[in-house]
Amino acid sequence: MSVILIVDDDPLIRETLAALVAKLGHQALLAPDLAQAQALAAECPLDLVLLDVQLPDGSGLESLPALKWSPSEPEIIILTGHGDPDGAELAINNGAWDYLEKPASTQEIKLTLQQALEFRRQRRAGRSLPALDRRDLVGSSPAMRACLEVTAQAAASLANVLITGETGTGKELVAWVIHDNGPRRAHPFVVVDCGCLPENLVESLLFGHERGAFTGANLPQEGLLGQADGGTLFLDEVGELPPSVQKSFLRCLQEKRFRPLGSRREQQSDFRLIAATNRDLERMVAEGTFRQDLMFRLKSLVIELPPLRERLDDLGELAAHHLERICQRAGLPPKCLAPGVLETLGRYHWPGNVRELVNVLESAVGAAAGQEEISVFHLPAYFRAKLARRAVGGKSAGASPGVSAPPPPQAGLAAAPAAPTPPSRQEAADPADPGGLPSLKDFKESLANQAERQYLYSLVRYSGGDIHSACQMAGVSRGHLYALLKKHNLTLFKQVSLQDLSAEDA
Repeated sequence: MSVILIVDDDPLIRETLAALVAKLGHQALLAPDLAQAQALAAECPLDLVLLDVQLPDGSGLESLPALKWSPSEPEIIILTGHGDPDGAELAINNGAWDYLEKPASTQEIKLTLQQALEFRRQRRAGRSLPALDRRDLVGSSPAMRACLEVTAQAAASLANVLITGETGTGKELVAWVIHDNGPRRAHPFVVVDCGCLPENLVESLLFGHERGAFTGANLPQEGLLGQADGGTLFLDEVGELPPSVQKSFLRCLQEKRFRPLGSRREQQSDFRLIAATNRDLERMVAEGTFRQDLMFRLKSLVIELPPLRERLDDLGELAAHHLERICQRAGLPPKCLAPGVLETLGRYHWPGNVRELVNVLESAVGAAAGQEEISVFHLPAYFRAKLARRAVGGKSAGASPGVSAPPPPQAGLAAAPAAPTPPSRQEAADPADPGGLPSLKDFKESLANQAERQYLYSLVRYSGGDIHSACQMAGVSRGHLYALLKKHNLTLFKQVSLQDLSAEDA
């Protein structure tokens, strides 16, 4: 018998799903909001979570990683009446087993539950992955645990790996961890920084050359591909690989054979490829600057490293680890952070990620020479200046102000809310502070939500509050209309039973 947590703010849906779970022979736990769901996930050995998206105290999508990486690491199935393509993609990328839209049929929910539980059973029965020698790869937040799981999978295989993430997130460190924990650990780890390769010499550096292959080639030289034979080839910033070289490198990647410049004979190199980039390769493919077939070859396994601002739970562990390393290298006695310093570090947005954190700590250790504790004053001046600027502006560092929500609905038939207006000059963000303006996507979504809400008010007025007339006017099913009303916290129609909804949508 499996334990399944149902997280939904609608009591009828909770009870209906609980009955289905019991009929399948499993135990159901119920939670109306994220707070109770997270408390149950911390206390109970869960096998699976059925998770709604829009909940009273937050978004199920945003809380998905925390639930996924709770102690029992349950499978997650999103079941929502507010589905959209971006949300589905985000859910799967964050580890959800599946993404279902309400109203989903009983058969569809039953089949998905059975498949997810069978997958979990087989995974737990299989051989567990060995513990990683993590080097300096520090962190135990849900985001890092997800990365470490894929890193362990990569170390146990010989598949090509693509590591993505912003500058300073530790992509080369992850590549080293994969190599050191894999079967090729005793062989070379060859680093190629594609961003530093001179375009006129890139083929020579990669493939090598014979004497006289070009002007100045007075001696033969082995290329980096040859040096990586039997080991790992790490292509850092692979998005910078010149288009003129991508085709020949793809052939080498497929066949593990290449011809040095000026040579008539091909050579072999049995290398394992790990690539890293901070660029969007799919966008580059669309723009014609990166080969699609090469991108597919690189993406056998993908590890997405989160920026530091998205895993601030790791900040204390990271700071302690790197402080110890910095003091050891400098031959200094250990130092610690004074009270309040960690909180100050957490208010920063960390555009340079872990690399910037290490630089800040190195500067602070130097400023605190002869002292056991690092105070806020020991942090670099530029760091404290940025925090002061944001504090004076009324924003916490790293925060992204959202668009204000529409006013709550009034009881009965209320007048439609006024159309949204663009922000005034006084409300416009400081151009020097890109965090002061919502993204275009968020702004458009806010306007669309306000327009949708205005339409629902008008629909009620024209239909006289009659559910059947409203469905005909809007051209949607009853279930879809009730989902829209729930999304905007409107209860202007009389309630019907869940059985009526199912019959209507059948």
